[in-house]
Amino acid sequence: MPAPVTPTPAGGRPRTGPFGYTALGLFTALSVLPLVWTAVAASHDNTRLAHTPPPLRFGGNLAHNLGIAWSDANLGLALLNTTLVAGSVALGTVLFCTLAGFAFAKLRFRGRNALLAVVIGTMMVPPQLSVVPLFMVVAELGWTDRLPTVVLPTLVSAFGVFFMRQYLVEALPTELIEAARIDGANSLRVVRHVVLPVARPAMAVLGMLSFVQSWNDFFWPVIALTQDNPTVQVALTGLGRGYVPDQAVVMAGALLGTLPLLLVLALFGRHIVGGIMRGAVKG
Repeated sequence: MPAPVTPTPAGGRPRTGPFGYTALGLFTALSVLPLVWTAVAASHDNTRLAHTPPPLRFGGNLAHNLGIAWSDANLGLALLNTTLVAGSVALGTVLFCTLAGFAFAKLRFRGRNALLAVVIGTMMVPPQLSVVPLFMVVAELGWTDRLPTVVLPTLVSAFGVFFMRQYLVEALPTELIEAARIDGANSLRVVRHVVLPVARPAMAVLGMLSFVQSWNDFFWPVIALTQDNPTVQVALTGLGRGYVPDQAVVMAGALLGTLPLLLVLALFGRHIVGGIMRGAVKG
């Protein structure tokens, strides 16, 4: 529910009341609390975490636990692999879903609605059903324990196609495409000079969502990859093994795996929000 705003004179900006600031502060605290608790837990040892009540202040073992998690889980290689996988998936998803979304939104061809229904229908199929045939294909290609195994199956998503289609239906005027056609632009130039500039705000959002989803993906990578060539989520499973897992080290590994996402959000979050606002004003 959006925070209430108080009316202001014409020409002025609306101001959020005390209730709005309180709600925003509460939501922010609830969102940050899990990350803070992860850092607190990572700064203690396993014995202290087993006490009741659990620690609420930072301890002195953060650097030690981070070092153990980094070396034991091979997080250096895992972070590199995950960056390559998530970046490739995000770029591929943005490109292919934008092209498919444009085709479904503005091009006229036989069977368009039926094909769109099939694409949307695939969102209802549980991903677990495709694991066995997908792994059989990967094994036949000799790609087991290789990064293309987790990149290629996720380069296009039904959600991304539907998301870009819905955005371009409203944001891209048909007259603009027709004007480009009259000027002699072929399909490639129309996509490059007309579609992509208009779709940029939605592409930024889809790219961020795809990057985060790929970074946090666990189900398929843990099947297709091993600890010798892991992503972050696969590497973190090695920290939880043993008769008595060291929860502090596990928390330290989780903290290391989360920091790159926070860095990406800090660097590109403002640009993404700004792109969304510009797109909303143009629409």
